[in-house]
Amino acid sequence: MTKRREFIKKTALGSAGIAIGGMGFSAKTYASIIGANERINVAVIGIRNQGSSHINSWCDIKDSHNVVIKTLCDVDELLYASRSKIVVDKTGVKPLTEWDMRKVFDDKDITAVSIVTPNHWHALATIWACQAGKHVYVEKPVSYTLFEGRKMVEASAKYKVHVQHGSQPAVGEGMDFLINGGIGDVFTARAILFKKRDSYGMSKDSEPPATLHYDMWIGPAAMRPYNEKKGHYNWHWYWNTGNGELGNTGPHQLHTAVIGLGKIHEHPVSVFSDGGLYGFRQDDHKTPGVMVYGEVEAYDQDKTSQETPNTQTCIFKYSDGKTLVHDTRGRYTNYEGINNIADGNLFYGTQGYMEYSGSWKAFRKWEKAPFEGAGIGERKVPAGGGSERTNLFTNFIDVIRSGKGEDLINPIIGGHYSNALIHLGNISYRLGRSLKFNGATEKFVNDPEADKMLRRVTYRAPYIVPDEV
Repeated sequence: MTKRREFIKKTALGSAGIAIGGMGFSAKTYASIIGANERINVAVIGIRNQGSSHINSWCDIKDSHNVVIKTLCDVDELLYASRSKIVVDKTGVKPLTEWDMRKVFDDKDITAVSIVTPNHWHALATIWACQAGKHVYVEKPVSYTLFEGRKMVEASAKYKVHVQHGSQPAVGEGMDFLINGGIGDVFTARAILFKKRDSYGMSKDSEPPATLHYDMWIGPAAMRPYNEKKGHYNWHWYWNTGNGELGNTGPHQLHTAVIGLGKIHEHPVSVFSDGGLYGFRQDDHKTPGVMVYGEVEAYDQDKTSQETPNTQTCIFKYSDGKTLVHDTRGRYTNYEGINNIADGNLFYGTQGYMEYSGSWKAFRKWEKAPFEGAGIGERKVPAGGGSERTNLFTNFIDVIRSGKGEDLINPIIGGHYSNALIHLGNISYRLGRSLKFNGATEKFVNDPEADKMLRRVTYRAPYIVPDEV
């Protein structure tokens, strides 16, 4: 019976151009492999919000996997004391602190790095780390542009290091069932993301805080004056540094969708996206701020300078006619499916459909209740099942030690293909029209205007993502 990892491996071997992507490297390709009992020193680069999650995850496997956080790196020195305390309290080890990631990459004692920076830094930080021989765990979305994603794939292969991406892994019983024909031939995946986002407000340009190394924070992006509402966490909602909600939480659903569709290493041939920014006032009404995720304030329906949409639908079509739909709803909405899914996937096949959101339920044809027992394809299938989540941190360390890249759950090549959907969808949205795409060349079909948006037009020296990594 074909399992997910075997399925992905076979898909990779049968896809043109995937070899360069570094699906994995055998132990023989390495000059040395980390010994089973040898301590692995890691550094976390970007320690706000999701960075704190990485800190805790590494600390939690200190004893089981002999991992130590040697360095915490962030351009905002304000965070050093509180994040260092987490490491000390959980492991008894006081980490070094650093604001310039290049010094972290120069440290020969560091084997692997977590990159938990804003999106516009993911590619360059990963490439620099690969060039320094570091293994990389990079948060979603893997890249700020499609061009950058391809460069990350090339860097992983060229420097023979493992690069794991942080989209939620679609593994386990439910995905095995789907791939093995549990609902017949899957022809449509619908990825849904319903997350109410209040206004993040407006503010005037100002001087950056004394603790923030602002030039380094802007990095590869176009320089602009510091603005509180375009900085920490809020950078998601501005095109210069972020990719909107589609690129914020969307990578999780999109990655699951392409696996379920059998398109883990395939680009779509067309895309159409539409939507807008809805539900906010246009006047200067002021609502008292409420602290929300990201350690920033939100202001109900107040006026906002946000650029990215809070409501967006993307429709992708593949060469065989299969479709992938991603729905983002950032205001008030109903939920979907029998489990009231707000963050997950629905798969539609020729013999039924399946809800997948960590746990899963499958439905035969028009039946209203999930089925058990002898299911479609002569397989015993439970109606639900436990969590489909797997620990990417332990998997990453296990692969570093073994050198068996084929065991990596989320290799960068898969992240590049699934996250490319983010970029294609946003380009269609921003141009206001449907687009045709050539996956072999990773260019649009006879559309130079759209092609210009596949990469950043200019990078600020010295923060340049190179054509040759």
